[in-house]
Amino acid sequence: MSWFTRKDPLPADVRRSLDLRTDDPVVSQALLDDGSWAVATRHHLVLATTGDIRRRPWCDVDRGRWDPESDTVEVDWVDRSPTTALHVADPRRTTFVRVFRERVQWSVVLSETVRLPDGAARVAVRRAPEGDLFVQVVADPGTDPTSTTAAPLIRAAVSRLSSASGAPVQA
Repeated sequence: MSWFTRKDPLPADVRRSLDLRTDDPVVSQALLDDGSWAVATRHHLVLATTGDIRRRPWCDVDRGRWDPESDTVEVDWVDRSPTTALHVADPRRTTFVRVFRERVQWSVVLSETVRLPDGAARVAVRRAPEGDLFVQVVADPGTDPTSTTAAPLIRAAVSRLSSASGAPVQA
């Protein structure tokens, strides 16, 4: 294996198992230390393990962190699913980490942090895989975004961001 190879080639059987649409090509991939693959497509983060494919759109990613000490990308999800840890097999190959960041940023059109009495909420206009814009509200754990004090603040932020972006206001 050459030291100058730009990326680990995605094995043909793994690529076939992804069942990708032509409008959702692979942008980057990373071999993980357990032999599975993390694959960044134009519209999704795909985790390919033996016999299992998990596909989530980039707009489902709340945030990601690169931990250089453990060579791990940690992925937090907007639905509060458990954090996904992607232990990269070769940390010298950083293309996947860069593409991960770019794809998450691509999905965020506008965002605003709203300070609430019991924490904060992030209101964001996000881009769905089909390109449609939608408003997403993610409150800090333990924060009630529906409380009588929080809800008007969040509605105001939703209105501002929807107006600025053209995203529909959800009922």
